[in-house]
Amino acid sequence: MLIASLERKLFSKKWLLEQVEIMSDKTVLIIDDEAPIREMIAVALEMADYHCLEASNTRDGHALIIDRKPDLILLDWMLPGTSGIEFARRLKKDDSTAEIPIIMLTARTEEDNKIQGLEAGADDYITKPFSPRELVARLKAVLRRATPAGKETPVEVDGLLLDPVCHRVSAHGESLTMGPTEYKLLQFFMTHQDRVYSRTQLLDQVWGGNVYVEERTVDVHIRRLRKALGEQHEHLIQTVRGAGYRFSDKAA
Repeated sequence: MLIASLERKLFSKKWLLEQVEIMSDKTVLIIDDEAPIREMIAVALEMADYHCLEASNTRDGHALIIDRKPDLILLDWMLPGTSGIEFARRLKKDDSTAEIPIIMLTARTEEDNKIQGLEAGADDYITKPFSPRELVARLKAVLRRATPAGKETPVEVDGLLLDPVCHRVSAHGESLTMGPTEYKLLQFFMTHQDRVYSRTQLLDQVWGGNVYVEERTVDVHIRRLRKALGEQHEHLIQTVRGAGYRFSDKAA
């Protein structure tokens, strides 16, 4: 019934036209053991310009969470092995994943089940069957509530401006060119100022926990980032001997 409902709505002309106005750079992880359901949800979200990741079980889902850091998880209640509800509890207990919003998907309609899902840490609860319109609307609402203050707000330090919405960096009005990794490093630094981060911590936060690269890789990208920032702002990225790096406009 869910698939048939999705098919009717996904390919309607009205639906297509409505989605043209919706733009997003968010990544959504869909964890559901039924491939047709995952595929239909992915089509709906991609038409709304969301990036989608898919997993059929919690093990694969967890690997994607650590590696890709999705902005939201659509999690089916009934999964092989570890259930969705138990997986949600585990994610909320882990500091590295506790802030990722979760929407539970389930055919269970009883109020007790909904309460159980919310108490496990889910941010919302959608019962099957549901329409793509409802799914996208609920997803957008959860993301709005979950987006930390400043994450989508331009950050400015001493004339250095990072605009996460436009994905641009400028210095006193002049656009700066840098690679994607350098941009991620700068965004992390500018939103976590005046704190020292070790190379291992930067690898986890910027590259992802499942990416196995040497710690000296961080040093290479720090050098590239300083070069991209130029003489006016390279001093903002400070080396703390024996500890790591810090972004600050205060003297080291």
